[in-house]
Amino acid sequence: MDYGLTRNLQIRSLLKIIYILPTVAYGQLLPLKETKYEEHVVKGVRDRSVLLPCGDAASPMVVFWSFTKLGSDIPRAVAISNGVESKVERGSGVLGNVTLDNSTLEIENLKTAAEGRFLCQAMYGEEDEIKVVYFYIELIVLVPVSKPFLQMNNSTPVEGMPVVMTCTVKEGTPPVTYSWQRYTNRDGTVSVAETVEGLLNLTSSNRTQMGWYTCTTQNEVNSQTSDRMYLDVIYGPDEPVISVEPFAVNQHGFSANEQEEVILTCLASSNPPSHYIWFYNSSQVYSGQKYVITRISRTQTGIYTCLAQNMHLNTRTQTAIILTVYYLPKGKPSCTPLPATNFQDLALRCSWQGGFPPVRLRWLKSRWGGNSTATYSNATQIHHGKDVRNGTSYICLASHPALRDETICRTTVWVPGGNPICSAVATKQNEFLMLTCDWAGGEPRVTLWWRDWKDHVLGGLKQSHNIFVMKSNATLGGKEFTCVAAHPLLTRATECRVRLEPPKLVVDRSKVSLFEGNEVELACLLEGAYLGSEVFWYNNKNQVVKTDARKYRLQQENAWLNLTLRDTEWMKDSGTYRCAAMNAVGNTSASINLLVKKYPSPPNVTISKLMYTRHRTEVELEWQTQGSGNLTGFVVQMREAKKAPKNQLASSWETVVSDIDPDTRDQKLGGLDPAIVYAFRILAVNHRTTGHPSEVKTPADPPFNAYPAVIGAAVAGMIVATVTSLLVFQYIIRNRENNPRLHDLLFRMAGGEAREHISTPEDAETAAGMEGGTSEQLGEPSKEAEETAAEVSPGEGTEVPEDSAAAQEEAPAPAPVPDPTADDPPVNVTITVTATP
Repeated sequence: MDYGLTRNLQIRSLLKIIYILPTVAYGQLLPLKETKYEEHVVKGVRDRSVLLPCGDAASPMVVFWSFTKLGSDIPRAVAISNGVESKVERGSGVLGNVTLDNSTLEIENLKTAAEGRFLCQAMYGEEDEIKVVYFYIELIVLVPVSKPFLQMNNSTPVEGMPVVMTCTVKEGTPPVTYSWQRYTNRDGTVSVAETVEGLLNLTSSNRTQMGWYTCTTQNEVNSQTSDRMYLDVIYGPDEPVISVEPFAVNQHGFSANEQEEVILTCLASSNPPSHYIWFYNSSQVYSGQKYVITRISRTQTGIYTCLAQNMHLNTRTQTAIILTVYYLPKGKPSCTPLPATNFQDLALRCSWQGGFPPVRLRWLKSRWGGNSTATYSNATQIHHGKDVRNGTSYICLASHPALRDETICRTTVWVPGGNPICSAVATKQNEFLMLTCDWAGGEPRVTLWWRDWKDHVLGGLKQSHNIFVMKSNATLGGKEFTCVAAHPLLTRATECRVRLEPPKLVVDRSKVSLFEGNEVELACLLEGAYLGSEVFWYNNKNQVVKTDARKYRLQQENAWLNLTLRDTEWMKDSGTYRCAAMNAVGNTSASINLLVKKYPSPPNVTISKLMYTRHRTEVELEWQTQGSGNLTGFVVQMREAKKAPKNQLASSWETVVSDIDPDTRDQKLGGLDPAIVYAFRILAVNHRTTGHPSEVKTPADPPFNAYPAVIGAAVAGMIVATVTSLLVFQYIIRNRENNPRLHDLLFRMAGGEAREHISTPEDAETAAGMEGGTSEQLGEPSKEAEETAAEVSPGEGTEVPEDSAAAQEEAPAPAPVPDPTADDPPVNVTITVTATP
């Protein structure tokens, strides 16, 4: 606003005031009552609104606002009001958005140019007087601070290096204060410093100053905070620290139990973080901060070294520990009571050998007293046997670093009931004798040893089971051996005895008799065990009976040994049978006399009938018995009746039937050869005894009758010839066209008197053709019967002595004679017809 314009505005304002005053005084000039001057200071903020009041009175008659810029003496009009209307000068926009409300001047969106001196001139009418007020206001425009900008001269310093941080703002009404903050995940936001100037100087940076830094600026208007900036201090690595899980220390370092999972962790402060390398006894085994041994073993005891490296600074540090692996012995602790002081005392021994460190063992004090001093690997207590009750229990405690709780080993001392059991057996085919003594049970177990009849100790001392083996000797028969048993809880030793005895045999029956063909059982009993004696049977030929023999069967049940003879035979199986037994100290035998008897002879037999059937393939045999005697059946035998050549034996008898019932007296035998003459005989049988054979006979021929056969043959021949002729005639007639010459030859042979019955045209033609022809007589051949003379064999009942030379001569085979009573077989007859042309 130039001076001329302002001057004109003031003049116009004054003119308006002069104009208004008479109006207010209703056409009269009112006298001035007084003039009042006030001065105030008002602060406003840029870009905000501010109110400039013009005194305390309300509704002035005239208000006039002017503004004088700082450093200038020329006022400038801003706004004016006559109480009815108000007006703002156009040039006041440089101050902001100016409005006049009554007497109060309001400036919105305050500008920095509005800072200066404002003058409010107001006129008030009071009691017919005019009051003039001059209100001076010093307006101070405050500027808010802008968002500061943070800078570091080195954001990644090495620990110990200086760091300068600068915080700058573009604008802001002084005074401006600066505060510094640091944020870390661990501590959160903490205040670092407050400065008048925007400068923070860290003369020697360290790891504790690492974090996110911010700068906050503040004046009386506002405060602003800068963006974060990270200060990363490079350092390390420090000396590593190794931690072991599970945590267990000893005088040398750390310890772990075998088969545990061990975790070795290395921590060395460093920025950037350290790179870790693990060494076991100077050999690299792993790369990483955490080294996990899943199931550590005793072989992994040794020195573990952790090397930490700062790859940025190329620096390194290391540290080492000694890790000792504890391990238990194999198995579990054993609590063993043992005899001591010649079985008078009881020694309790607790043992668990091995492991590292050795297991610590101690017996708990019992009510019977005893030492409870702890020892390693072995712990022993001694008690007097007479003072220990049967069934007393003792406890041994085992402790070890690898055990969470102490392990208990318990033992109970007791003596078994009863007495020792002795026995003697022979081994290896009676070559050795084995003395056995048993007394199982007990804790400690019973101690056993053998003594002979001379009170000499045999072998050594054994627990629960004692076996002594010696060579067999016949002089040991009747000798006695003693087994002695001792135990700490027994007041005196217990004994059992064994006497060596040779075997003893007893037979059920010394004499046995039976008929041949039956089965007999011979029984032999071995009395007593007798060292496992072996029993044998000898037959009547003094041969050892074997188990696989067909004739004999051996059976053994408990102490009985039975010999069974199958299918006994007369004379062959009779005799003395012997049962023999032997053991390591002797042998014996017992005899049984067996008599096999033959059945009585059956009665004699004679043949009453022996005749061929018609075809000479079967014979009918009948017989009778003579004399007294039992019989069980009959046997029929047969052979050829011809005489054997010289220097050759006659053919042997062949049994044809052998199972004939004793009540039967006839038999029909088949399967014979008609060309052979047979001789038969029969014998009576009583079980296995065969009677005298009957006389030897050859079969007789049946009675001769050829008439029915001849008649039958003739009749059959005639029937066959007739049927054949009819068939030939029918064939010629039906086929006369195909064979006319044969037809003419046959039918023209008939005489003139011969006539043929004409039933068809073809027959008529044939008959006409045959008239005038000659006929010839057909001659009928004659039949002759020839008889063949048959040589008749010896008649029925003819006896042939068995030893006679005539019976052995060859006889001619008789010709078969037809039997009129038998069924005739068909006879083939051939009829020959000759036709002469």
